[in-house]
Amino acid sequence: MSAPTIRPLTADSEAEACAALMASSKPWTTLGRDYDTLLRFARDPSRERYVAYQDGRLAGFVFLNLQGAFVGYLQTICVAPAFRNAGIGSALIAFAEERIFRDHANVFLCVSSFNQAARRLYERLGYTVVGELTDYLMPGQSELLLRKSRGPIG
Repeated sequence: MSAPTIRPLTADSEAEACAALMASSKPWTTLGRDYDTLLRFARDPSRERYVAYQDGRLAGFVFLNLQGAFVGYLQTICVAPAFRNAGIGSALIAFAEERIFRDHANVFLCVSSFNQAARRLYERLGYTVVGELTDYLMPGQSELLLRKSRGPIG
């Protein structure tokens, strides 16, 4: 499969498609997030939002938060079921890292403790666990804070 085309999310129909994809996928279903909540998130202009297309179809997306305490936060990544295990997720992460490392020394992300497949991918790509937020999004589960670094802030 060729590399996906990754570009900024520009149309509200793309935000709607991203929200629908999340609303039907783990971890969002496990976390109990509904379409309307996810649509508000997908429309949030304070995030850098990028979509990936493969063969003219939405293959996935990534949303970045470049503000706040953990500047350089890869906040959300999602790959459409038809494109999973085809390198789309890795391509989106590489794109996000390139974008973040242009301006910042660290890339941060969180992964739910129940999402072992995603954690394995992140660790394979060089991320290390630097913290744990217990009972953060749901009781009995943790959000693991991971980091890939090129050095300290500043």
